Amino acid sequence: MFLLSSSGLWAFATLIGASRVWALWPIPASLETGTSALTLPSGFTVDVAVPNAPWDLLQAVAQTQSYLENDKLGRLVVGRGANDSYAIQNGTPLSGLRLTLAEGSQVSNISSEAVKPLGARSEEYTLVIPQDGSQATLTANSTLGLYRGLTTFTQLWYYYDDVVYTLLAPIKIVDKPAYAYRGFALDTARNYFPVPDLTRTLDAMSWVKLNTFHWHITDSQSFPLQVSLYPELADNGAYSPKEVYSESDVQYIVSYAAAHGIDVLLEIDTPGHTAVIGTSYPDYVACLDASPWATYANEPPAGQLRFAVPEVVNFTASLLSSVAQNLVSKYFSTGGDELNTNCYVNDTVTQQQLNHTGMTLNAALNAFTQATHGALIAQGKTPVVWEEMVLNWNLTLSNETIVMVWISSADAAAVVEKGFRIVQAPSDYFYLDCGAGAWLGNDSAGNSWCDPFKTWSESYTFDPLANLTEAQYPLVLGGEQLLWTEQSGPQNLDPIVWPRAASSAEIFWSARQPSGAPLNVSEALPRLQESDI
Repeated sequence: MFLLSSSGLWAFATLIGASRVWALWPIPASLETGTSALTLPSGFTVDVAVPNAPWDLLQAVAQTQSYLENDKLGRLVVGRGANDSYAIQNGTPLSGLRLTLAEGSQVSNISSEAVKPLGARSEEYTLVIPQDGSQATLTANSTLGLYRGLTTFTQLWYYYDDVVYTLLAPIKIVDKPAYAYRGFALDTARNYFPVPDLTRTLDAMSWVKLNTFHWHITDSQSFPLQVSLYPELADNGAYSPKEVYSESDVQYIVSYAAAHGIDVLLEIDTPGHTAVIGTSYPDYVACLDASPWATYANEPPAGQLRFAVPEVVNFTASLLSSVAQNLVSKYFSTGGDELNTNCYVNDTVTQQQLNHTGMTLNAALNAFTQATHGALIAQGKTPVVWEEMVLNWNLTLSNETIVMVWISSADAAAVVEKGFRIVQAPSDYFYLDCGAGAWLGNDSAGNSWCDPFKTWSESYTFDPLANLTEAQYPLVLGGEQLLWTEQSGPQNLDPIVWPRAASSAEIFWSARQPSGAPLNVSEALPRLQESDI
């Protein structure tokens, strides 16, 4: 992922070979290490000393053992681990790892712990690995914490000449996340991604302790979500019958994610980004396929829900409610970004309805939002919106509403000033699609609107608390990196996302180095390279 000359690569390899480098990502909150060698013998066991250990904890243990046996990560130095041979040969075998919950902890499965409300999830853990080969211990207050600790344990080991080893014993790690929300967002509407691509992405997310998959599942280009109450939406709106997420697909992905410590935040963007609904309900959509599209939308095709029309309000509330009721997450995103007012100013139906009721466009949007959010709140869901719903419109939103800041990192201060909790998702740091050039075809030399390309190191410099007062810090729930897929598909998903999405994983888990020093690109680079994310 990094362009180095042959001499530069040699220098880099020599540098990390000469110093102690961990393959740990994200870096733990507290880390103490030694210089003794330990090896994992063939008889190494994981003792799950948890009463009535739930199935997904046992699955996580099996996953850990599989990684340790098959990952075979070699040190990123010339000769790999050849220079460690003497230490490896004289290393002490580690007898095993014992998993326990702290006294008084309730035993629940990882899946249920992962979808608790933000702030109620217990992800902290303590990992102790003695240098004398006696049993290592991993202790947490929940199975979710044990899962996070198992991930860290797996990252401590290298492979060379059929031996799995570490040179860092004794090791003591006391760890917990700095922020409750640590996410990755994927748009599956501009391009469709098969289920195996999503589960593979969830695997990678869990490896770096990301805990929220923000699934932007529909948009103006396609509606690949099967909804039993409205089957025509996918029948008419998916790219093909094979490019649809069935209700069982969604349940599988949600369950798979939860077992890997990840909550799924589903988004059905409304009232904008909904042109595709016009393929089934043309009367519900204003400026449907209107031309020139740039007058009526940020990108083609044009089309937005006629939110001033009562029938459309009822339909949307019903649609969101019917999808949300089958999801275990406490959160559901209704979007709300990039509403084009020209579309409604020039829409006869909308103007007739506004004249009939005496409402303004803003008042109509407020009524629409009250209805759709009310339907979600009635099901115990907390609404999530994009920043325009707070900054561009005068709406009455629940105080519990979560706002995603995306247009600019500078907008965070204005949102928290209004008292809302935020998720940091600024395009100037975290948009993974930026820098690929214009894609609409009307400007062959054009750049993407959010140029330049966001390198992992640029993203890594983001400060979640910039321009905020200390009293406002608790309103920052965390953040996420995002991939909008106008120019991405299954073919290039992995190299577009990784390792860049790992940068925010460390920002929002670690926040600082174990020493208390600020995160530093120069310190992080060898670890990121070594971890082979």
